[in-house]
Amino acid sequence: MKIVVIPVTPFSQNCSLIWDPSSMKGAFVDPGGNVEQLIKAAKDNHVEIEKIILTHGHLDHVGGTTAIASHFNVSIIGPHKGDKFWLDGLMQQSQMFGFPPASPFEPTQWLNDNDTISVGTLTLEVLHCPGHTPGHVALVERSSNRIIVGDIIFAGSIGRTDFPQGNQQQLIDSIKRKILSLPEDMMIYPGHGPTTTVGTEKATNPYVSGQWG
Repeated sequence: MKIVVIPVTPFSQNCSLIWDPSSMKGAFVDPGGNVEQLIKAAKDNHVEIEKIILTHGHLDHVGGTTAIASHFNVSIIGPHKGDKFWLDGLMQQSQMFGFPPASPFEPTQWLNDNDTISVGTLTLEVLHCPGHTPGHVALVERSSNRIIVGDIIFAGSIGRTDFPQGNQQQLIDSIKRKILSLPEDMMIYPGHGPTTTVGTEKATNPYVSGQWG
C-alpha cells in the first residue's frame, strides 16, 4: 500500500491518500477539508479514487467527504454506526469549531469490527476501537505493515475523551487490545502529528506504556 499524508483543516488533520500500486486504485481516508488540494493530490499521484473511508465522525475528519464523494462519484465507507450522532450533528459541529457549514450525511456502508475493505487488490482490516468516539475504527493493511488509526492514539499521546460519549477507560482498553497487540514494527498513521510504531508507543507512550501486556 502506498500512502501520502495530507494535513487539512485548521486542526492539521492527517487525511491519507492510499492506493494499490499494482492497479493505481485508491481511496481517501478522513478527507476533512481542503477539497481542491485533495483532488490535486490524487491527480498528481495518478490515483483512481474508488471510495472514501472514515475512521470516525468528527468534523475535521469528515468535513470534505460529501464534496470529494460527489467529485469522484464514489461511495462513503464507515465509520461504525456508533458515530451516527456525530454525522447527524455536523451543522452543530461546524458552529462549535468555527468551520464552514457541513451538512449531515449517512455513509453508503457502516463498518463493524473484523469487516474488510478492498482498495484495488489491497485488503484493509477494520478494528472497532471505541473511546474517543463510540464508532471509531482503525484500518490495518498487512502487506505494507501499516495501520491508520484516526484519533485513537498519537505519537506519545491518545485521543481526547471529553467529547460526548467519549470514555477514557474504553479508549485505553481499545488501544491495549486492538492496537498494541499488533506487530511491534507496524507503522501507525495517526489523525494528527507524525507517524510512529506499535513498539515505540508500547515503550514510551505515557498513557499506555506498561499497560499493554
